[in-house]
Amino acid sequence: MQPSHGANAQTSTPPYSINVQKTNYSEGDKITVTIQSNSGQTFKGFLLRTTTATKDAPIGTFINTDSSAQAISCNSISGGAASHTSNSVKQKVEVQWLAPQSSDDVHFKATVVQSKRIYWSNILGPTLKSTRQGTSGSLQMQSVTSAPDLISRDGCSTTKFCFTSPSGCDPLSDSSCYFMSSAAVDTDGLRIEISGPSTGYMAVGFSDDQKMGNDDIYICLYQNGNIIVQHAYSTGRSDPTVLTLSNVDNIVTSFNNGIIKCSFITRNQISTQQRAFTDMYYVFLAKGPVESGKIGKHSEDPFKTADKVNITGFQESSDNSNGEPSIIKAHGALMLISWMTTGSIGMLMARYFKEAAKKLVGGKAIWFQAHLSLMILTVVATAIAFILAFAEVQGWSYDTGAHPVLGCIVMVLALIQPFVAIFRPAPQSKRRPIFYWFHALNALVIKVLAVATIFLGLQLIDSSSNRWLAKVMGGFVGWEALMFILLDTDVICKKKEIYQEPENTMKHEILLLIIYVCGNLAFLIALLVGIGQS
Repeated sequence: MQPSHGANAQTSTPPYSINVQKTNYSEGDKITVTIQSNSGQTFKGFLLRTTTATKDAPIGTFINTDSSAQAISCNSISGGAASHTSNSVKQKVEVQWLAPQSSDDVHFKATVVQSKRIYWSNILGPTLKSTRQGTSGSLQMQSVTSAPDLISRDGCSTTKFCFTSPSGCDPLSDSSCYFMSSAAVDTDGLRIEISGPSTGYMAVGFSDDQKMGNDDIYICLYQNGNIIVQHAYSTGRSDPTVLTLSNVDNIVTSFNNGIIKCSFITRNQISTQQRAFTDMYYVFLAKGPVESGKIGKHSEDPFKTADKVNITGFQESSDNSNGEPSIIKAHGALMLISWMTTGSIGMLMARYFKEAAKKLVGGKAIWFQAHLSLMILTVVATAIAFILAFAEVQGWSYDTGAHPVLGCIVMVLALIQPFVAIFRPAPQSKRRPIFYWFHALNALVIKVLAVATIFLGLQLIDSSSNRWLAKVMGGFVGWEALMFILLDTDVICKKKEIYQEPENTMKHEILLLIIYVCGNLAFLIALLVGIGQS
C-alpha cells in the first residue's frame, strides 16, 4: 500500500474517505464503494483493497468501475484490488465490489495520492458485516479447533481423511512432516488442513489421475511475513490459473521455524476434468518457491496417493511418489539396452569381425547373422520403448526439455536404417559404396543422438543425491570408446602387417569382444538397477 515515490506517508488526518453502499453483505452482492474528497481537495491516484480480521489478503473482487478506475490483480488474485487509470485530477471515484461467500467481516482500506510526495496510506473505510455470521457460530468454533498450532493427526481414520509423508507422521510434533487432512463440514463445506516445511508455498491438489494437469488446487503461500491462501486450477503442464477466492472462509494460518500451516473451509465443489467419482480423487501435496508473488515449479516431485481416495471419508494414506511409473522405467531400460548393448555390439560385429567371424551359417557369414539379428532387435526394442513413452504420457511432455525431441529423431532414423538395408545394391554394384557410407554414417548419427538422449533421460529420472546415473553413463561411454580404439588399433596393426602371425589377430579380436561384452553388461546392470530405483 506504499507508492514508490521516495517520500513517507502523511501522518495527519486524511482529507479523503471511503464510503460503502451497505453495512452488510451476502454472497453475490454488488456493492458500490466510493473514494471521495472531504474538503474539496483533489487527488491523482489511489489503491483500494479489502482485508479481513483473520487474514491480510484480498477477499471478493472488484468488477465494474468508472472511467477513472480499473480492477487490478492483488496477491495474484485477479480483481483483488482497484486503482486509477491515469494521474488526471479527480475528486471522486466509484467502483463495484462483488461479495464472496464468507462469514468474515470485510475491511476496506485505501492509499490516496494527492501529489507525488504527498499521500495518505492505509485509510480505513467502513466494515461490512457478513449475513452468514448469525448462523455460522459452529463454523467459527471449528476454525478455533483447527488452528495451525493444533493441526495434528488426531482424528485421522476416525473423523477425517489424512495424507502424510513420511507415513503416519504427526505435524504437531514432527517438523519434517508433510501433512494434509480434509473433513466434511455441515452439508456443503470441506475443512482442509495443510502443514509442511517450506519457505515458499505448500499446495494440495485434487486430480482424476496421477499426472499433473486439470487439477483443483489450494495453495498456502508465504509472502512478506504473511500466509496467503489461494484457489487455483491447472491446465496441462502450464502454470496454474489463480481463481477468485470465493466460498472460502475460516482461514487461519501461521509460519513458524520454516513451517507453513494453514486451515480453512471451502464450499467450492472440486472441479477436475473427468469428475468420475464424487469425492474420489488422487491427492497431491507439493512445496516450492515463491517468485514475485507467484508460485514457482515445485522443488521436488509432489507427494501423491497410490489410488483415488475419498476426501470426505475416514481413512489415512501415505506418499506413494516412489519414483517414475513402471512404463517409463521400462522405456528407459529398453532404450538403454538397445543403444548401449545390442546396437553397439551389432555395429561392432559389422565393423571389426568380417574376418574373424566369416564362417557361413545358413548361407550367410556369422558376423552378418549376428549384426542383422542384433540390429533388428535394437530397432524393435526402440519402437516398443517409443510407444510405451507416448502411451504413458498421452501426449507431448513439455517439461522434459530436448529429450523427447531427440528421441523422435532417433526413432525416425532407426526406422530408415533397415528399410535402406533391404534395398542395398549387390556387392559388385557401383552404388554399393554409396549404400555402405550412408548406412555407416546414419548408424553413427543414431548412436550419437541415442547416447545424448539417454544422458538427458537419466537426468530426468535420477533421484539420487549425487546424481550417480549420469556419471555411470559417462563411464559406460568411455568404456565403449576405449574398446573401439583398441579394436581400431588392432585393425591398423593388421593392415601394416605388424603382427608376425596374422592369424593371431582373430584371437585378439575375439578376446577384445569378450572383454567388451563383460564390461558392457556390468555397466548395463548398474544402470538398470539405478533406473529401477529412480
